[in-house]
Amino acid sequence: MVEQKTKRGFTIIELVVVIFFASLLLVLFFLQKLNLDAMHRDEQRKEAINAMYYALEEGFHAKNGYYPEKISEENLTVMDPSLFTDPGGVNLGREGSTYSYEAANCSNGKCKEYTLKAQMEKEDTYIKKNRS
Repeated sequence: MVEQKTKRGFTIIELVVVIFFASLLLVLFFLQKLNLDAMHRDEQRKEAINAMYYALEEGFHAKNGYYPEKISEENLTVMDPSLFTDPGGVNLGREGSTYSYEAANCSNGKCKEYTLKAQMEKEDTYIKKNRS
């Protein structure tokens, strides 16, 4: 009696299919990670703008009765100074920053209104305006 040997292993087609699906899963994972990272940076931006807003309203305006023409670590001492730096490492007021502060109705450095903005990656621009 002749003994038949069976070949063990995978065919080329099986290997190609497995590699294709593994690559597809890897691409989907990478894209989702990029999306989650962008959403996290957007949340950091909102947190920073909200901190500036409350520092302006509850700290600076409550004490002085007006808003500053420009904001910085020097005049908003009640908040964490690192929040003036956007997730890209650029400080508020510098070129390329995703944060902006625009004062309005100013006289001698004392302003009645302002607008804080953060350029978001996954959402529309985040905007906070003065209360009064």
